[in-house]
Amino acid sequence: MGFVIYGPLAIITKTPSQTVTKIGYIALQSNNRHLVLLVLLFVGVWSAVAQEDGLIPLPIKAEQDTIIAPLYPNPIKKDTLPAQDSTAVVPINGKQPLLLDKIRYKAKDYVKLSQKDQKIYLYDEAEIYYQDTELKAGKITMDYVKNEVYAGRIKDSLGNYTQLPFFKQGDNEVRPDSIRFNFDTEKALIFNSRTEQQAGLGQLGSDAMKVYAEVTKKENDSVYFMSEAKITTSKDTVNPDYYIRLRKAKFVPKKKVIAGFSNLYIADVPTPIGLPFAYFPLTTGRTAGLMMPTFGNDPNRGYFLQNGGYYVPFSEYADITLTGDFYTNGSYGFRTQSVYTKRYRYRGNVNFRYENLVTSQKGFDDYSNSTAYNIQISHSQDQKASPNSQFSASVNLGSSSYYQQSLNQVNLPLTQNNNLSSSISYSKTFPAYPSVNMSLTATHSQNTSPSARENPDEKNIQMTLPTFQASMERIFPFAKRDGIKKGVIQNVNFQYDVNARNQLTTNDAEFFTAKMFDDAKFGARHRIPISTNFKVAKFFSVSMGGSYEDVWALETFRQRYQPATDADRGIVVRDTIPGFDRYNTYNLSASIGTTIYGTFTFGEDKKIQAIRHVMRPSLSYGYAPSFDQFYDEYFNSDLDELVQYSRFEGTLNGAPSLGKSNSLSFSLANTLEAKVTDKDSTATEAKKVPILSNFNLSTGYNFESDSLKISPLRINGGTNILNNKMSINFSAGLDPYAIDNNGRRINTFNINNGGSLLRLTAANINIGYSIDSKTFGKKKEEEEEEDEAGAYDYVAQSGGRDDDLFGRADNYDNRLIDDKYGEDEDEDVENPPYATKIPWNFRLAYSASYFNSARQNEFSSHSLMFSGDIELSPRWKVGGSSGYDFKNKGFTLTQLRFERDLKSFRMNFNWTPFGTYSRWYFFIGIKSSLLSDLKWENRSQPSRRRR
Repeated sequence: MGFVIYGPLAIITKTPSQTVTKIGYIALQSNNRHLVLLVLLFVGVWSAVAQEDGLIPLPIKAEQDTIIAPLYPNPIKKDTLPAQDSTAVVPINGKQPLLLDKIRYKAKDYVKLSQKDQKIYLYDEAEIYYQDTELKAGKITMDYVKNEVYAGRIKDSLGNYTQLPFFKQGDNEVRPDSIRFNFDTEKALIFNSRTEQQAGLGQLGSDAMKVYAEVTKKENDSVYFMSEAKITTSKDTVNPDYYIRLRKAKFVPKKKVIAGFSNLYIADVPTPIGLPFAYFPLTTGRTAGLMMPTFGNDPNRGYFLQNGGYYVPFSEYADITLTGDFYTNGSYGFRTQSVYTKRYRYRGNVNFRYENLVTSQKGFDDYSNSTAYNIQISHSQDQKASPNSQFSASVNLGSSSYYQQSLNQVNLPLTQNNNLSSSISYSKTFPAYPSVNMSLTATHSQNTSPSARENPDEKNIQMTLPTFQASMERIFPFAKRDGIKKGVIQNVNFQYDVNARNQLTTNDAEFFTAKMFDDAKFGARHRIPISTNFKVAKFFSVSMGGSYEDVWALETFRQRYQPATDADRGIVVRDTIPGFDRYNTYNLSASIGTTIYGTFTFGEDKKIQAIRHVMRPSLSYGYAPSFDQFYDEYFNSDLDELVQYSRFEGTLNGAPSLGKSNSLSFSLANTLEAKVTDKDSTATEAKKVPILSNFNLSTGYNFESDSLKISPLRINGGTNILNNKMSINFSAGLDPYAIDNNGRRINTFNINNGGSLLRLTAANINIGYSIDSKTFGKKKEEEEEEDEAGAYDYVAQSGGRDDDLFGRADNYDNRLIDDKYGEDEDEDVENPPYATKIPWNFRLAYSASYFNSARQNEFSSHSLMFSGDIELSPRWKVGGSSGYDFKNKGFTLTQLRFERDLKSFRMNFNWTPFGTYSRWYFFIGIKSSLLSDLKWENRSQPSRRRR
């Protein structure tokens, strides 16, 4: 048997009120029995002699010991005092301790320190803190010899486990059933762990990846080995609706999960979707990676792979996405999208799309091969980056038939768009007085209507490459720069501006070729306006002025008549004269106007307290001489008359006016609003309601004209009613003169020709109406409305509508699907009784254009469009959009939409049941962008007919 020696050791016990130092004994053991026996005998004899001779003090200076004694207090049974933080240190065992910091611990029920077991027991809301490590659990056992802790759950009064352990080291958090952790090696053995990793934060956003494992071995701060693990993005942490089962895996927090055989489970049911090995990236930044394609079969083009590609973030500020489609009949397409942004500087994107469309097969009568492309560029600059210069771009150009022939579902709403437009501009301001603003702009406008697409010779594309414009600020030569200007003289001012353009017209066949510049026209216009203004009789504002213009051209046209050589009539020959040429014009103008207010008061106790009418009449006069010096003549022998023409006819800015202009014009602007009692009893002021936001009348009288002196009356106006839910805009043209049998205006008043005072020649009306379930509910002070703008960004940027009246562009491959239910998805969704709290919305648009200038008496356009959505249940949503064309007697693009939220999954079915672009589209997939490749979709391609 061995011998045990008890030696003195200082023990420091810390209590809430005092610190007491006690002398205890610690067992010292040795395996050399004889040596221990001799030491005992020698010490015993020496002690006896020393006691007889007395104590002899040693000349040793006392110094403070640098070694902190370990904590060995007596066991404590459920202290009645409040729980206090304690400090545990390592006992002296002959080697340098590995603990580098204090261990702080506490518990709500009790803290039991066992000297015999050399352990500390914490119970009920137990907590331990050491450096960046935090451990919370129902119960914790700490072995201060091995520097290990064990944490587990406790049972409540009903026998259910509560207070699951929470382990945090740095930024990594784990929620297991139990854990064993060593402070020295920082290794741990974790049972039934649950951890959450934020990943993504790239093109599609950021998601939380949940990792569950039955057994986890923590090797170090950055490596975990897991057995029987599960990965999911479901917010239900107790019973996830889906997960990927990993038999064995290596887990590196915030970086990756590498696993062996893995397969998908849905509602704890295994599926055959699996891989022999798997890799799950968990990086929080943008990383390059593959984009899984969609598989399917098209009856016209065979089997296909769509939207497969690769994503590359090639710098901190920019990325690029490359995707493509492939069909077994030879059709293919590819798309590139690059997004770039730099905070407080600029942001934008560049998109290029190309499709090679093959129909049928070679040798068949219906075989065709066509190509289509589209280019989109968007760039915006933060004004703070460069206050005196700005660059912006909004480009949307390409084949006129691209959206109509595209194979992608996302382009469905754009099939109804009949125009593409682009603009690229750079502007520069020189702030020194007098300040000058200069801009350089390139524009593009393209008609994509069916008539333009079917006629390849039609010039349906207009471009300016470029337009230069400069203007100088207004200068008051007879007044101080910072002083108050009074009277006619001091208000005299002038400006200078110049506009130069290079304009061309082309078509799809000549677009981006040298031929597009064959008919280019260049012109410049210099303009110096001079004006002044003053008051007359206090209430009338008078302005007078004139303008001088100098117009430049680089080529002009000479005309001559070539007599016929046979029985046919002669022709007018136009000869192009290259070289610089110019002409100048001037005009004078004056106007007088005032503002008239009229208020009709009914009383503050009435619902309608008052009606206010504001009128702004204005009378203007203009004069311009005839510029005969810029006109020539040729003799038409067939008509036996002299014909006047200007060599500037056909140039970009046209020819100067022939004949004197001496006219008077009148306009009247009106606004009408009511002052009504607010339904809100807490409101202190009445509410203003617009009746007519604007109602304008204008006409004119030409003194120099020998007939038809009165101009047609123009009317336009608009208003918002039903609490701004409905907008109404209208316009009309009324002519006082009659027309003959050929539809030409004659110098006879219509009323004298048996008609009304004014003849309606044109009219237009547009009505928009939007309503939802919140309209009839109680208003909240700061009610957050659902933001659906993101769903229409692509359509609006491509020139389409910013709503879903032409259908919705659903593309679940390239955009993040918003989670409506957020963090509360694990809770039961409120399912209210029938006919209460059922969210819905409805939008309506009506448009009609009427023409009767020559007794056509017809509508050039007449249509009604509507769309809406309704949530039949908290997770079921149906909607649709359609319309009717009254002129062509047919329905517009009709789309029916069905949406089911399956918590972690989303299911959509879109159906266009009839028409040129009839199709259906089905999608079901995980909403999280991290596992967006776990999806299944199927679609039909539209059976397009040539339009």
